[in-house]
Amino acid sequence: MSTVYLNGEFLPKSQARVSVDDRGFLFADSIYEVCAAYSGRLFQIERHVARMTRSLEELTIRFDPRGLVPVFERLLAENGLGEDEAAYVYAQVTRGVAPRTHAFPTEPVAPTVYAYASRYQRPTPERWSEGFAAVTVPDRRWARVDVKTTNLLPNCMAAQAAVEAGVKDAILVKDGVALEGANNNFWAVIAGAVVTHPVTNVILPGITREYVLGICSKLGLNVELRPIFVEELSEAEEAFTTGTTTEVRPLVEIDGRPVGDGRVGPITRRLYEAFLEGIAA
Repeated sequence: MSTVYLNGEFLPKSQARVSVDDRGFLFADSIYEVCAAYSGRLFQIERHVARMTRSLEELTIRFDPRGLVPVFERLLAENGLGEDEAAYVYAQVTRGVAPRTHAFPTEPVAPTVYAYASRYQRPTPERWSEGFAAVTVPDRRWARVDVKTTNLLPNCMAAQAAVEAGVKDAILVKDGVALEGANNNFWAVIAGAVVTHPVTNVILPGITREYVLGICSKLGLNVELRPIFVEELSEAEEAFTTGTTTEVRPLVEIDGRPVGDGRVGPITRRLYEAFLEGIAA
């Protein structure tokens, strides 16, 4: 039976209870964070805590997430994930329990804090080398995508569209721009340059995205932070997504058409190999 963390307690998941008056349940008035762990070591935890802090500040939820780091470590240990090749910790903080009104509570309430740990399955080298497919779907999200809230229904709808199309990823498109995936950031290699959308309010500033940008710099790759227009996808030599559990995922087909020659490209492969080296260091 898995152990979870809820409001200061470690307890069996079957015993965890959240009030029906919790604003996270009623309004998605909450933020979340997902951090990978390799062989029991939290990956890029400082960046995750920083992003979580920013999300909380943007929603004016008063909670310091730095105290969750030992909680994450204990969850990995108590759930037998300390030696797993790939695991993750999920944390969610809501504004708390209050009478249902749209405006924030007039009196301070204690936030609800929930966390759990789980393993995830990475693709085999053979499956990764085959590459993956994606479809483009309209971006129906709100205007503050840069805040990592639990308001994820549009993302869920996009992911379902990918499932129904029989592919792995959905690429969200708005005003002719391929912004990012339903749960990851989107990249393309165009005319030899590695291109991804700049950090604005229309994408989530991914932790893995930032890490891969650092890899690009170390490898001396030409990087362009700019919008990727949908019509450019037919000219892209390569495409891939990045995310906490996505890592570096190659895309060889988008909307039924091959990306480049329809095979995993050399730049994507170099980035993934460097990523694997980084998490093993």
